Amino acid sequence: MERYLDFILNHYILSLALAVVTYLLIQEFLDTAFKKHSDISPLLAVAKMNDSDTLVIDVRDATDFPASHIDQAISMPLGKLAEDISKISEHKNKPVLIACLNGTRSASAAKLLAKAGFEQIFVITGGMQAWENDYKLPIKNTSNKQSKTKTNNIIVVNE
Repeated sequence: MERYLDFILNHYILSLALAVVTYLLIQEFLDTAFKKHSDISPLLAVAKMNDSDTLVIDVRDATDFPASHIDQAISMPLGKLAEDISKISEHKNKPVLIACLNGTRSASAAKLLAKAGFEQIFVITGGMQAWENDYKLPIKNTSNKQSKTKTNNIIVVNE
């Protein structure tokens, strides 16, 4: 025991680094063990949207939403999500898909929804970048007065 104490006193920076890394690993383990949402690939998200009454929430900035978004998605920027949760409270027992630009903001949004009592929360892995670029799934563009739907490099314009 005395040798451990001598080591800690002589190498306090290494000891502090060990304590910090241990704390971070334990925190990550607990977050993973107790998270109340699931990650879902864009393809499985499409299947879930087709099978049930699913709510799709886009938590990107409001300026990014019109340029490209999932059809039937509603825009609820992450910064305003806590204020707007009451607008979607009727979906607490239904599946909720969350999308952002690359999947990082969605986890924060999922935690907010879990605290609000939502039961079936799914984060789309890779976000809209994976949806649009990797999986080439359809997006909707409402930035103009025209409604555009882009599907695998084919643009259909509905006036």
